[in-house]
Amino acid sequence: MAHRYTFASNPGTDPRSVVTVPGASYRVSVLTDGIVRIEWSPTSTFEDRASTFAVNRSLPVPPFEVRDRGAQGLEISTSRFKLSYDKQPFSTNGLSVQVLGGFTHHHSTWRYGSDVDLVDLGGTARTLDGVNGRMELGPAVVSRNGFALIDDSESMLFQPDGWVAPRKGEGEIDLYVFAYGLDYKAAIKAFYAVSGSQPTLPRWALGNWWSRYYNYTEKGYLDLMDKFKEREIPLSVAVVDMDWHIVDTPVVREARVSGWTGYTWDRTLFPSPERFGSELRKRNLKLTLNDHPHDGIHSFEDAYMEMAEALGHDTSKKDPIVFDITDRRFADAFFDVLHRGIEKESGCDFWWVDWQQGIHTRIRGIDPLWMLNHFQYLDSSVSPSGQPLNFSRFAGPGSHRYPVGFSGDTIVSWESLAFQPEFTNCASNIGYGWWSHDIGGHMCGVRDDELAARWVQYGVFSPIMRLHSTQSMWNTKEPWNFNAEACKIMEDFLRLRHKLLPYLHSMNVRASAEGEPICQPMYWAFPERDEAYLYPNVYTFGTNLLVMPVVEPRSSTSVLGKTKGWLPPGKWVDIFTGALYGGNRHISLHRRLDQYPVLAPSGTILPLDGSKVLDNGCPLPETLELLVVPGADAEFALVEGHVATTELRFSQSEGVLTVAPPSDTSVLPQQRSWLVRFLGTRKPGSDSITITIDGITSTSPTEVEATTNGFLIKIDNVPITSSISISIGANPKLEDHETLERCNEILKAAQVEYLMKEVVWDAIAGAEAGETRLERVTRLNGIEMDEDLRAALLEQMLACSQGF
Repeated sequence: MAHRYTFASNPGTDPRSVVTVPGASYRVSVLTDGIVRIEWSPTSTFEDRASTFAVNRSLPVPPFEVRDRGAQGLEISTSRFKLSYDKQPFSTNGLSVQVLGGFTHHHSTWRYGSDVDLVDLGGTARTLDGVNGRMELGPAVVSRNGFALIDDSESMLFQPDGWVAPRKGEGEIDLYVFAYGLDYKAAIKAFYAVSGSQPTLPRWALGNWWSRYYNYTEKGYLDLMDKFKEREIPLSVAVVDMDWHIVDTPVVREARVSGWTGYTWDRTLFPSPERFGSELRKRNLKLTLNDHPHDGIHSFEDAYMEMAEALGHDTSKKDPIVFDITDRRFADAFFDVLHRGIEKESGCDFWWVDWQQGIHTRIRGIDPLWMLNHFQYLDSSVSPSGQPLNFSRFAGPGSHRYPVGFSGDTIVSWESLAFQPEFTNCASNIGYGWWSHDIGGHMCGVRDDELAARWVQYGVFSPIMRLHSTQSMWNTKEPWNFNAEACKIMEDFLRLRHKLLPYLHSMNVRASAEGEPICQPMYWAFPERDEAYLYPNVYTFGTNLLVMPVVEPRSSTSVLGKTKGWLPPGKWVDIFTGALYGGNRHISLHRRLDQYPVLAPSGTILPLDGSKVLDNGCPLPETLELLVVPGADAEFALVEGHVATTELRFSQSEGVLTVAPPSDTSVLPQQRSWLVRFLGTRKPGSDSITITIDGITSTSPTEVEATTNGFLIKIDNVPITSSISISIGANPKLEDHETLERCNEILKAAQVEYLMKEVVWDAIAGAEAGETRLERVTRLNGIEMDEDLRAALLEQMLACSQGF
């Protein structure tokens, strides 16, 4: 059990960072140039143990200056802040931290006990259970004021032996003030420095998860997995909700318990848990089981006697074993006896810890959810998968150390979908980067096939893609249970999720190593642009993609869904339509149901799995597809497995893409085929394309073909140790030559009178030879027509400076 009590921590602060005097009731620690810890203790005894938030206070001492003015107080300054303190019990007038660097004094000063004028950007919340639309978010470590606060006064502590303890007593105050101004990324990186990094997820966790609250049988579940396989829809995780164990049987009813807690397989549904787990592994699927632990272990459970023996529990009256995660003996038995037995029998790879019973235990300040998250995550390192992973709710700052987050049972509605992107993006403001939502919604609401399709699209471009629904026979998420249009779109996007795995896993490694959550609000990159704050649903998805989710029904006239956002400076290409957009403006995007607004900037290399059929389990591909958007230099470090890195580079001036040999080939296929798709540029003449492999040049690639606003080069069976260079000609021009074609498609599908289509097309195509773009736009604006249709056409006509 040593693995469960050992985790990376170094909570002691370098004495050179500490400002106090013997016998004082205050202590100030300058942890970084932008984080100051401020403590008050009536007994002058301060806390140096790790807390749920702060596990690492041993950081390099930043430059700072102290001015002790005696009875007049204390000033501490770094390059980012100035702290003023009167050495008295903390008060609004006596304790403040002013953010330095371009802020007004009034709005950029944190004062103890006051949140006046705070423009909080929002963190996240414990759960979305039962939420239909927006909800209030918890605190973040970034704000437009430039400061933020984490109050760590009530959180539980970790003992040197790895167990936990409450705070010492009443009256203690333990505050962490963040003062990074608008340098939001620096604030988050500092947060991770103190609270620990996000772990790297196992690659398979980034694939599609199947989940449903439903009393499956062993055969029914495996048949369902096989049907996904037959339809060439890849999966990676098989989730079994609470009905794996006995729920509503005579012994449960006799015990007068809810049945939500259980640790005995229901063998009328799963006759052989060992066989079930083995069959899932044959299908390259990981298994997770739901656990609602609150009701403890009753005498009807298979493990009751073994648990009783481990705990010295009297079984003569068949009294239940109370769930008490604050009791170390119970915790050890809970993991080493109860969970371990089920893991060994079924091959359960990790647990879905479904705690819903609040924040209190018999010990003040110890939250059972924190206990479960911390120790379950550490314990999962000895699970059958061998890779730590937890699936549970957010317990507070520091919860990012225990991914993945389960956001709870949401309502099936457009309002729920409309809030999820913002909810996910804002979670990064408190370092929580791996939310998993009930994609499609969990319960209630109405059936809406368009909503289901749009939700799956968002799920594909969210941290974790997990389909889920309740046990209603009418509410389920198998794509083939929706109409033909929605079914095809959902299946295509589920395949796309696995195509994205090379990119997603590289971003997964980056998130841990560099402190960069995969979903980031636009204001992280553009903190001084007011426009970046206006559209909280818009976000960057890794280094190379910008997503503007569609979260409202499509127009009945244009048959297009609409979304609004701010497009940053530069040129951007939609990876689905190939449309080219000029940036630095507000924009409305209109998309068919089979399209989703995902844009890549000029100078992008996006690695994808190029396999014709995508397998379960997220294996490393034998064919890689590179989507390249020219117009600027680009580079990408493709990470596969734990250590294999392939450097990809594109030189705009030379028009050359290079693929370096991987740093490690032990886990990679011996040969690999390449599909290189250049987007937003015309196909050059065949004599302009040269391919060099290990210094040997060929002017005749396997195949070159024109594609939507771009072209594709195919290269087969290249040794994995080879270097590749592809030249398409110097300074390839980023352009869009298909604007009229997209306008034609929009107008063709529009549900309007045919005569209206003639009039509109005449305006777009230009009745007079040589009409300018402005003249055509003016003519279109002069037509009395449906505004949604007009806006969709104007989007294309005004997308960029080329196109007509």
